[in-house]
Amino acid sequence: MLVHLAAREYRNFSSLEVAVPPNGLVVIGENGHGKTNLLEAVAYLALLRSFRGARDSDVIRFGAPAFHVRAALSAPAAWHTVSVGYERSTKKKRAMLDGVEQPRLTNALGALPSVEFSPADVALVAGTPGDRRRYLDVMLALSSPAYLVALQQYRAALLRRNAALRTAQRDLGRGQDHEARVSVWEPALTEYGGFIVAARHAFVQAQAAPYGQLCQAIGEREGALLRYTSVGGDNSEALGTSSSAQAEALTRAYAQQRSTEIRRGVTLAGPHRDELHLHLGGRDLRTFGSAGQQRSAAIALRLLELATLKTAIGYAPLLLLDDPFAELDLGRAGRVLALLDDAGASQVLLAVPREADIPEAFTRLERRTMRDGVLGGAA
Repeated sequence: MLVHLAAREYRNFSSLEVAVPPNGLVVIGENGHGKTNLLEAVAYLALLRSFRGARDSDVIRFGAPAFHVRAALSAPAAWHTVSVGYERSTKKKRAMLDGVEQPRLTNALGALPSVEFSPADVALVAGTPGDRRRYLDVMLALSSPAYLVALQQYRAALLRRNAALRTAQRDLGRGQDHEARVSVWEPALTEYGGFIVAARHAFVQAQAAPYGQLCQAIGEREGALLRYTSVGGDNSEALGTSSSAQAEALTRAYAQQRSTEIRRGVTLAGPHRDELHLHLGGRDLRTFGSAGQQRSAAIALRLLELATLKTAIGYAPLLLLDDPFAELDLGRAGRVLALLDDAGASQVLLAVPREADIPEAFTRLERRTMRDGVLGGAA
């Protein structure tokens, strides 16, 4: 699917050009030389942002005015070329598909579909609730245009309601129109928030059993549980996937909490405060899980993402593997490789620090070296 990648002034790349064979490529280099930056540049063409959470201005090479990333694609990708650029001075980001600038950036979201695996994924389990909400949002937005629209509309309404709440807080709630200025944004929040919460519930209910099976296949012996809870929504099995039920629950929550929210200056209910819970053997993995258990759970989540995206787009996305087996014993690494093989991934970009770190399953791939941001010849 990915035929060629070009990156200009991105991270430590002054000018990077790489042809990617149909099966994929292994990039070998010591830490800090740019192999993860290459994977990040590829993923940028799916997410339109850094998968490491960096600001756009921070991925521009030091001293450069802008960065640009471009890929040439082949079937089954929907486009022949996709490119994204960002300018430091104007803070303007532009996306082009087949040479045509897109009026909305989101038109290019997922143009080069990919799923990234790395040891840093443990943050999905050990990190904040926001890390797990972001995981759900990215995956569901890439696989459902309706979810993306709902997420954009919800965030816009939430921004305005929070601004109205802060104004009311500064005025200590004086004046009769504060509640009206706050509540005017609630119909949009309940409509789109109800859709988001219902979609998340539906995903978790559908994937709870596969998640447990994946954890077991990776090597966990205790039962693994995936659960989603709403702040202000309805968490019952019967109503969790109903958009209208969740919207009604949010409507009640806003009416009940509005005075408290005015005092605190922030919206307290809605999908921006919900939580995805991960349990193993009845215990919260974030608090009680070992490093190995948390790593297994994170890999299971990425495998669910891979399966979800593959179902949505009709073909296997590109696999970006950033030394993903570094913290796994040989048994777990072998089982994860088998699961990836079962998933039917057809093209892989693998980054490892040493040639000896290449799993046997990927020894057939062409190898290139990376040093100081320059891609060398075959290893």
